Amino acid sequence: MCKTKMSTNASEPLSTRPTQSPRARRTQPTQSPRTRRTQPTQSPGSFPSTSTSGDYTLPSTSSSYTKPSSSSASVSSRTSLSSLRHTISESPHIYSFSEIRTATNNFLLKKYSSSSSNCWRCSLRGRDVMIFQRKFRRKLETYNLRERLAVICRSHHNSIIKLLGASISDDYIYLVYEFINGANLSDCLRNSKNPDFTVLSTWMSRMQIATDLAHGLDYIHNNTGLNLNLVHNHIKSSSIVVTEPSFNAKICHFGTAQLCGETDEDDHERNRKVPSFKRESEITEIVEEEDEKQPIPTSLTRSSGKEMQFEGVRGYMSPEFQATGIPTQKSDVYGLGVVMLELISGEEPLKYKFDKSRGEFVRTSVIDAARSALGGGEEGEGRMRKLVDRRLKDSFPVDLATKVTRVAMECVDEDPDKRPDMERVSRKISQLYMESKNWVDTMKIPTDISFSLGPR
Repeated sequence: MCKTKMSTNASEPLSTRPTQSPRARRTQPTQSPRTRRTQPTQSPGSFPSTSTSGDYTLPSTSSSYTKPSSSSASVSSRTSLSSLRHTISESPHIYSFSEIRTATNNFLLKKYSSSSSNCWRCSLRGRDVMIFQRKFRRKLETYNLRERLAVICRSHHNSIIKLLGASISDDYIYLVYEFINGANLSDCLRNSKNPDFTVLSTWMSRMQIATDLAHGLDYIHNNTGLNLNLVHNHIKSSSIVVTEPSFNAKICHFGTAQLCGETDEDDHERNRKVPSFKRESEITEIVEEEDEKQPIPTSLTRSSGKEMQFEGVRGYMSPEFQATGIPTQKSDVYGLGVVMLELISGEEPLKYKFDKSRGEFVRTSVIDAARSALGGGEEGEGRMRKLVDRRLKDSFPVDLATKVTRVAMECVDEDPDKRPDMERVSRKISQLYMESKNWVDTMKIPTDISFSLGPR
């Protein structure tokens, strides 16, 4: 689709050509090539763009589109091509801050999510969109910001929610994404109103989501066709939208890390290899820096003090990210491994349970639970059944669940050099997805029927 879209001299659809007989066409007056060259031509049309407020001025990065110069082009043809171009545009929209204010009713519109980030669902230029307000983590040059925006908006994948454009005002950037109807993965796995219910009640629904996520993150890391080491930096269950009825997964917030200055694509070696180290301490509090008076740094550096301020979510942060605050592709792999363990167990990455015998709260994690299940020895199958979400009702292949858990545990290895890259993870998960389908076909029973082959 992308390659054919880039051609500006595409032939008109056959269905929109005016129907005329050969005789009628011969009776029409003709023009010589010399005459046609001397006629004035229309200026190429382009997407509307407006300047933004604040320190940045982003000129339009949209590619021009030349209308057919032939006099035989029909109005309906031009209309259909224009609507098609609007639908599959690869060019980013540069929105003015006044457009953002109008769309959000001066930011008085009810927030779409209860999360810490400000986001609104609204209509912008006739499209149903989601607007996210983010603060710059460091200063970006105008040309660098414009290049990154164009690169990200040109990316297309079925498992990634598309970025349409952005607007900038002072120290904040407003990212405009297409709206996808669905629920986030965290809510699908853990229903606070009815903990015993989940829409993801089959093994194949969990494998479908794991496969979509692996393919989407593999695309971000390796298959954009761009000379950039792209990093997502926000892989977590609440940043994944599950759509109905096929329960496909879509990754949110693609491009946020690059456009907000959370990463540095100029340092390619940082993404390729991260030095291993021993964890000496754990961060007990993660704070998102919100002091508007403090100047925004021009580069990402490691703090020399004992306290570091960066954005992250407990349970999804890799050890090296906790130590440096700098995201890499390996830290993305770590986050995906945690999400895969959530899919298997249905549990939160980290939680605290009160131990009556000890009289205190004890922290438990899905990583520790999975490590214990894989190291069960002769009792391995029984421990694996205890690990897998009980709402699957024992209707899952234990051997395949063990293999998926092993892949997830490779992803969350404390040493980033020992973690697999996304190409390998995607290949393994795809293979396990096909084996799971074969298991369903072999059993020839609905996968939501409960049966047990061993004690829990």
